[in-house]
Amino acid sequence: MVTSSNSHQKILLTGVNGQVGHALQALFSKHAGYSDAIIALDRTELDLTDADAIRRVVAAIKPDIIINPAAYTAVDKAETAPELAYAINATAPKILAEEAAKAGATLIHFSTDYVYAGAKSSPYVEDDATQPLSVYGKSKLAGEDAIRAVGLPHLIFRTSWVYGAYGNNFLKTILRLASERDALRIVADQLGAPTSSHSIAEAVLAVLSQLENGKPQNEVTGVYHLVNAGQTSWHGFATAIVEEYTRLQVDRNWPPLKVTLANIHAIGTRDFPTPAVRPANSCLDCSKLARNFSVTLPNWRDALVAELQNLTQFRSP
Repeated sequence: MVTSSNSHQKILLTGVNGQVGHALQALFSKHAGYSDAIIALDRTELDLTDADAIRRVVAAIKPDIIINPAAYTAVDKAETAPELAYAINATAPKILAEEAAKAGATLIHFSTDYVYAGAKSSPYVEDDATQPLSVYGKSKLAGEDAIRAVGLPHLIFRTSWVYGAYGNNFLKTILRLASERDALRIVADQLGAPTSSHSIAEAVLAVLSQLENGKPQNEVTGVYHLVNAGQTSWHGFATAIVEEYTRLQVDRNWPPLKVTLANIHAIGTRDFPTPAVRPANSCLDCSKLARNFSVTLPNWRDALVAELQNLTQFRSP
């Protein structure tokens, strides 16, 4: 546990072993004041399946702000474990919201592009109808609804295709497979914005600084889309990973990949069936975030290069 002092409002951060939680903790630790203001908890210190434990922890800490990136994110496993998915993604946010309201705290929560069906031909805006296709998406939407029902000041950030230099994710998987195989087959008919955990953390910090500087919370409470700019397919993302890794490889003395760009083959969703149905269109419009907070995220390709460069902090692929 990281303790807090009084430079900034006291912040309770959950899920610090996850991608977004880890990125937030790492970023906060580099900013004067925030490193002392944050209380960062992992699942051993805050079990989100234990309602009483959530209540005890929040009551003891009395935070001014709760940031909750913790989630059950095993999309396919959720299809056969709906109780666990709902406990972490729906019930826990409800209790956090209730306890935050008691403490007079603001809740910052993270949701997903999977709340949409993906049938729209253009990027989704926050007011578009939700229609999740999977247990994971339904459980995340239930968490959103529970927070809204409590009626406290809150920000819900819907993000998509999260990856980073830390944790298990698409970036790490592609680099591992590309070092083992001669060819890859990657889905090309699902579109979205790969979003780096560091980009998310930077955006949240920018928003948080405005809240602490007195931005009226009643004017900005609600749901926001928060993704890197631009769009691609999973095939395009995989190709970019291999291309950018190869470009950086020589200077950084990284091991070469086995696969070549010519052998990353595009396939359809029907050729790669999964237990959970994914939306074909996961593109999210972030105009509301830019309008209310003047925050924009970098292009997904630029963010990818930055995350690849951060791989030196961890074991090389």
